Amino acid sequence: MNLLQFVHAFFGDGSHWHGYDGIPTRVLEHVRYSLEALALAAAIGLPVGLVTGHYGRGGNALALLATAGRALPTFGLLVLVVTWLGFGLGPVMIPLVVLAVPPILVTTYEAVRSVDPAPVDAARGMGMPEPRILFQVELPVALTLILGGLRSAAVQIVSTATIAAYVGLGGLGRYIIDGLYQRNYEKVVGGATLVAALALATLAVFWAVARLTVSPGVRRGT
Repeated sequence: MNLLQFVHAFFGDGSHWHGYDGIPTRVLEHVRYSLEALALAAAIGLPVGLVTGHYGRGGNALALLATAGRALPTFGLLVLVVTWLGFGLGPVMIPLVVLAVPPILVTTYEAVRSVDPAPVDAARGMGMPEPRILFQVELPVALTLILGGLRSAAVQIVSTATIAAYVGLGGLGRYIIDGLYQRNYEKVVGGATLVAALALATLAVFWAVARLTVSPGVRRGT
């Protein structure tokens, strides 16, 4: 069988659409893991990136942190954390968050630093406090790039959340892990196809969010 035949056989099998191992259940599990990891990474990366970008300090440290985070092997970190903390969702979240924080952090910093200093200086000259300058002047202009960092992190999380299956959890990684164990390549190909489709859907969601939240003038300038 070729690749397309595997895909057709997997999605054409009615048993794959029902029950605890059905496609809807596995997709929802995968989405839940991904959203939780993205929320945690954003809660860490966005505030630090915004503050350091606004004050222009810590850029070298952020670059070093991002390089270190990207160099860590996700699966190796998962094995290490599971050995330390045991099985569960928490050990899965740690490597996913470590993977996602660097692009959010660095992109947010660079986005704020790239804002034209003229309106920022004008806002300071008018006596506007620093938090208002950050959120009312810099953030609207930097939002396009910030969303780009979140989008990159989200796609990486969706693609990597399959590691949850290695520690007995669900998600789309179950099809890949179980399929390899059973030598059921129809299931392996189906699971990989679903992960790829979910990554593309993530890109579409962020495109729609950018269209709704970024002002047309900023989009044209970008």
